[in-house]
Amino acid sequence: MDLQEKIETCAKWIAESERIVVFTGAGISTESGLPDFRGPDGLWTRRDKGLPPPKTTKPWHMIEPNPAHYALVELQDMNKLDFVISQNVDNLHYKSGIKLEKLAELHGNMTLMKCLQCNKKMTFEDAGWDQEKWGKGYRTSRIRKGQPACPNCGGRLINSIVNFGDPLPQEDLRNSIVHTEKCDVFLVIGSSLVVYPAAEMPAIAYRAGAKLIIINKGDTPYDNRADIRISENVAEIVPSIVEKVKQIISKNS
Repeated sequence: MDLQEKIETCAKWIAESERIVVFTGAGISTESGLPDFRGPDGLWTRRDKGLPPPKTTKPWHMIEPNPAHYALVELQDMNKLDFVISQNVDNLHYKSGIKLEKLAELHGNMTLMKCLQCNKKMTFEDAGWDQEKWGKGYRTSRIRKGQPACPNCGGRLINSIVNFGDPLPQEDLRNSIVHTEKCDVFLVIGSSLVVYPAAEMPAIAYRAGAKLIIINKGDTPYDNRADIRISENVAEIVPSIVEKVKQIISKNS
């Protein structure tokens, strides 16, 4: 198939689907001005070469969602989006309008803390956590006398970001597996699919019989299993697919 045929086929499958799960990596946010991890100028690529991290055009908290993020919100608004699984910590899915109950952020969220006891998530402001006074609040950080506790249950608060060696958030992981096992279309956007256990999700969908669509500029280990593989700019391709979905649904309604 040529690119246009791939776009039209993806749109047809999505329009006809009952349960769509979207899996996103750093590649969905590069068009917003954030670096990826394993691209030619990615964070880990530069680190491995002994280079400093790539510079961003703005501070992370000022970065805005791009058309690919907003296209997923359109799917949500059409009741065509079951769940989003993200490896990103940039908060752009929630900022774009994806509902929290439809979102699992497997590596955390840079704007949120969570309670280790009741698992409630909250902003640093709602937690009363001043990072200048109390630090980043990582799981491995030293517990300091007088630091804020969970306003819900009194448990220990930690930064929700998952650092190397930290366990993944179990509720998010469990929800991701449940939704993936039930989906009929699994759409990968901007992920190299090499970080486990998150990258196990496409295999779960594949075994469950879902159609597997991968949109990513670089190669992935799942390319030979994908029903459709697109190596183009996600900020252009994803909105194009969603626009076709709207046309199909409008025509059939």
